[in-house]
Order: sequence, then C-alpha cells, then structure tokens
Amino acid sequence: MSVQETKVAQEIAEIVRDYQTQSTGHAPTAVSVVLSGDTLVITVHGALTPAEQALARTPAGAAQVQEFHRKLFASSSEPLRQEIKRITGRNVREAIAEVEPATGAIVHAFTSGTMVEVFLLTSESAENESTAI
Repeated sequence: MSVQETKVAQEIAEIVRDYQTQSTGHAPTAVSVVLSGDTLVITVHGALTPAEQALARTPAGAAQVQEFHRKLFASSSEPLRQEIKRITGRNVREAIAEVEPATGAIVHAFTSGTMVEVFLLTSESAENESTAI
C-alpha cells in the first residue's frame, strides 16, 4: 500500500469512527479500511452497545440488531458517502451494511456495482486456541 493509500485509509477510518459514534452514541473499538480497485470495505469493530450485544444472544434478538443497523445505515449514510467522495474523489454507487452480532462487528461495503463477499475471520489467538492439539 502506498503512502497516499495509507493516508486515504486512515482518513476514511477516522470519518467512519466519528460517523458510528454520532449515529449510535457508541464509539467502536477499531475501524479497518480496505480500498481495492472500485471497492471500499470498512469493518467497524466493537460497534454494538452492551445492550445490543445482550439482545443479539438469541437468534430473534440478533435479527433485530441486524435489521436496526441496516436501516440506520440506509437512512443516515449519505454524509458518509459524501465524505468518501471528498476523500477519494469518486462517487459511491452502492453501499451496504452487515452486522455480525457474535463479535459486534459491522461491515460497510461501498462498491461501484461489483459483487462483494466479506469473510470475517476469527482472531489469530482464538484460531490458535481452537486448533491446539
């Protein structure tokens, strides 16, 4: 990744952290940004409040949390789209949000009409623990 790409990713991460905090009242623990070609994928780690985490422990509650965050993103992401355009110089054609209730991660994908498949991996320490013999 070039120095310019790193700066762009850092600026987007800061904007997303502020967006998440303003839209939900809860600051995420971390924000990861991957910009590749025409696709921008942002993972917001630790994005769910303690109440949302508790609700998400049941399948019905997890579905409610997912639906809430999808609707919130759909109705309030325009300023985020504008900031991404300002930072990258490119319009956002499509944007989606997916919530992983078990980890509290929210993934925002901004694309130019391409299909995006997102795989959230376990942490290395969790992976090492589960594969230890």
